[in-house]
Amino acid sequence: MFDQVMARITGRFRRVEPRTAARAYLLGLLSNVERKNCWQLAEQAGHRRPGPLQRLLRYACWDADAVRDELRAYAAEHLGTDGGVLVVDETGFLKKGRSSAGVQRQYTGTAGRIENAQVGVFLALATSRGRALIDRRLYLPEHSWSQDPERRNAAGIPQTVQFATKPRLASEMIAAALNAGNHRLLVTGDEAYGQDPQLRAALEARGIGYVMAVACLTRVRMNHGRTPVRADPVAGRLPATAWHRLSAGNGAKGPRYYDWAWIHIGTGSHRHLLIRRNRSTGELAFYLCWSPTEVPLSELVRVAGARWSVEECFQAAEGQVGLDHYQVRHWTSWHRHITLAMLALAFLTALAADAAPQRPADAHRLARRELSINNSSI
Repeated sequence: MFDQVMARITGRFRRVEPRTAARAYLLGLLSNVERKNCWQLAEQAGHRRPGPLQRLLRYACWDADAVRDELRAYAAEHLGTDGGVLVVDETGFLKKGRSSAGVQRQYTGTAGRIENAQVGVFLALATSRGRALIDRRLYLPEHSWSQDPERRNAAGIPQTVQFATKPRLASEMIAAALNAGNHRLLVTGDEAYGQDPQLRAALEARGIGYVMAVACLTRVRMNHGRTPVRADPVAGRLPATAWHRLSAGNGAKGPRYYDWAWIHIGTGSHRHLLIRRNRSTGELAFYLCWSPTEVPLSELVRVAGARWSVEECFQAAEGQVGLDHYQVRHWTSWHRHITLAMLALAFLTALAADAAPQRPADAHRLARRELSINNSSI
């Protein structure tokens, strides 16, 4: 299967040298090397120095976006799209100094506080067969980067790249996935994206349903009323019969059961406020939902629960294929490393999906055995 992945992207490299380096880089990301930077990956590939892999990330002639397109198609083919959910989220990469593209002191959920970091916005595809990261954008802070030409030039940021909010980056990735022919998908995301009315409007304009988390202070129109009301008092006025115990999907300890309620809002019959209540603590979470056709409560709950799959993707990408192990500062180098790491993760996910109903451990052993064979042929 690894050779099939390489066959998909071979045409994206004009010369044999970067093509060979990309193969070695991917096999290194898929190996058991502890730190997956160019030095360690070069040693894994049998190189005396990391020069070929460093050139692959910085100077070689190839288009990371074209490889990303192949990755997205590969994930859709192996995981399917029927009932699929596109999940938008971000993750931070802690950095020292101020030279890495897009770095500044900013909040990142990776650390749970404000740190010196880069932030990447990602799009994941989640289906019943598995989940994979299929697109990425490096967030470029407005004042510290967008308006500093000297700093931009040093980090290799193209002049065509201008400031865009994180929801705007998410909207671009979703549009690209839809334009590639991935239809019959739904979208979910956390409050950072659910609170953006332009993102929700763009999804509705394309007829794409969504279940987007929003803050408790979000105002909604109830019973065709003219005056919007806050979402949190609405939950307190619901009768006991309005709540339904449903699972939002399986977690590490089995099904994740919560109490759920949904309320028609606005003027259309396909627009809802979805409320999740923790059965132990009573903590509430709120979602704005829209669908082009009528859907049952269980479907909205399923989509809401899919949001956690992107966190699982981040954990797997960092722990298995070195998503955050890079030691590069350049704009191009960041996108190239991240794209190859995403492709490596998609390969493992596809291998596990195709090996079903074997246990995941069996699929991983199969992957390692195949990788050992491919490594011996470099």
